[in-house]
Amino acid sequence: MEDQQEQESTGRVRDGRGSSRKGEVCEELRQYMYCIFSNFCFAGYNILSKIYLDKGMSRYVLVAYGHAFGTLATAVFVFLFERNNNSKLSVAILRNVFFLGLLGAVFGRTLFYAGLEYTSPAVASALANLIPSITFILAVLCRMEKLDISKRSSQAKILGTIVAFGGATLMTLYKGLPVLSFHIHDHPAATTSRLLLDKDLIKGSLILVVSYISLSAFYILQTITVKMYPAPITLTSLTCLSGAILSIIMTAILDHKASSWKLSWNIALLAPIYSGVVIFGITVYVQTLAIRKKRSSFHDTV
Repeated sequence: MEDQQEQESTGRVRDGRGSSRKGEVCEELRQYMYCIFSNFCFAGYNILSKIYLDKGMSRYVLVAYGHAFGTLATAVFVFLFERNNNSKLSVAILRNVFFLGLLGAVFGRTLFYAGLEYTSPAVASALANLIPSITFILAVLCRMEKLDISKRSSQAKILGTIVAFGGATLMTLYKGLPVLSFHIHDHPAATTSRLLLDKDLIKGSLILVVSYISLSAFYILQTITVKMYPAPITLTSLTCLSGAILSIIMTAILDHKASSWKLSWNIALLAPIYSGVVIFGITVYVQTLAIRKKRSSFHDTV
């Protein structure tokens, strides 16, 4: 009898460990799904933003409208899911929210749109691979990430950082064969791949890199803030509100045309709604969920 009871208790312990292990695996997969979903959303965001900008729309207005729509969308989510939130706002949290708006809207998104005007969605997406490397460097400098060169994981991160910067440099300077060409009488020398110092491409790429540095700092600060204020939807809404206020002030200073604020029932309306609801609302919230479980560098590496 004693042996039988002992075997049953051992079986229960094993079952408990197995179910716990399955739960951890499911939670791990969920974080990766969050990040993959975010990347799909950002792909559409790059294309829509480029179309919007190519129509002569103001990048400052797009930032302002995007964060305004994001504030409205997340405010609805706050009412539905976090209206009983008991977390208190401190001066330190409000300070961080201000800087999140500054890093995300004024520097991050505005410079991103400026760089996108000179390049393309493909270049912007390719250079976005710098964000994990920059975030990793900032995390090490802020002592949020430990770097032990003797460990393989650290060696892999260092190698990935070098490869990312090398790829960004190659993407900026190298122009290969065109996929489709509608010019029949091209000179043979023009069809060979070559290094082309395209001023607009280099200028746009450098602006994109600066915007990605700002967004990497945004992720670092977001990681710190969500630990201080564990209400991700409310924090997302406050960040969008901060970005909206700061970008409206920036637009009033840099773009004095009242016509720039006019929206029509076309791509001019779809772009800010998509950036506001899908990116600044849903995607930033999903990123916050992933960051709560992992480090800021985890989200950027996926």
